[in-house]
Amino acid sequence: MPTVAPLDIDGHVVAAHFLGDIPIFATAAGTIHRLDGGEKVTDAHHGLLTCIRDPFSATLLSGGEDGRVQRISHDGTVSTISETPRKWISVVAGGPQGAVAWAQGKSSFVKLSDGTVKEVKEERSVEAIAFAPKGLRIAAARYNGVSLHWVGTNSPMQDLDWKGAHTGVTFSPDGRFLVTMMQENALHGWKLDSKSGESRHMRMTGYPAKVKSLSWSVKGKWLASSGAPAAIVWPFSAKDGPMGKAPMELGTRANIMVTQVGFHPLEEVLAIGFIDGMVLGVRIADGKEALLRRPGKGAITGLSWSASGKLLAFSSEAGDCGVIDISG
Repeated sequence: MPTVAPLDIDGHVVAAHFLGDIPIFATAAGTIHRLDGGEKVTDAHHGLLTCIRDPFSATLLSGGEDGRVQRISHDGTVSTISETPRKWISVVAGGPQGAVAWAQGKSSFVKLSDGTVKEVKEERSVEAIAFAPKGLRIAAARYNGVSLHWVGTNSPMQDLDWKGAHTGVTFSPDGRFLVTMMQENALHGWKLDSKSGESRHMRMTGYPAKVKSLSWSVKGKWLASSGAPAAIVWPFSAKDGPMGKAPMELGTRANIMVTQVGFHPLEEVLAIGFIDGMVLGVRIADGKEALLRRPGKGAITGLSWSASGKLLAFSSEAGDCGVIDISG
């Protein structure tokens, strides 16, 4: 049985992340808790709405009720990227070359490393943003689809239309696919064909609840999702992705919903967090399960692996967080 080092934090903890081997926990109140030779606390926001790991740098990005977009370093240093008083920032994304994007109403903003800020306007409110794995290209999710923009060029916008509200967005690691979370209990995907400029639809339905967590496997062969009493894992290794294929269901527990999923950084192993605070590890190859943490006080809100894959940090809405050492 892996060992669990608990960390109790007052209130709702929004996210857990690793920067190197340092676990970091972000609270809804706006405090950042680091376990670095003891617990160290930094104030980042007056009310935090989102905190993500920047996939292009060893930092975190956060947005809050105070209208700030912040960059948080492994030593707890907080630097302000943008500040718009009286505007809530709940959507942030990290991009290549130090770029940072955030949404505010019907606009996406991208700040480049030289300080230039580009604004991209939409007809509907922007609900989520993601950077493509290569190049300064963003996907802005909104009502009835996604808009693809090349930042800083005059290239025409590409519209990916699908009726309904799209509340989250992610590119596959190779950039061939784009997948959104929807307000209805479904995912929707597009196969992006750069040669013809066309895109093909992928419908991923059948969830009993809204999908709020997605995670790609290390080489992008699998996309894991929450929103069911098992982790729903879609195959993306074929040229048409999951079209015509059924997903795997891992870690099934009767009537106990999965709230978070997180793939191991080096192996095809999935961490699954549940609404009752339990955390399971499941191997893709054979479905073998390992209990990583027994049920706790609240739903799992965040899962994050260390770079080595030996440690797994988890956060919960009740504040009972911790770090699991699976190396033993």
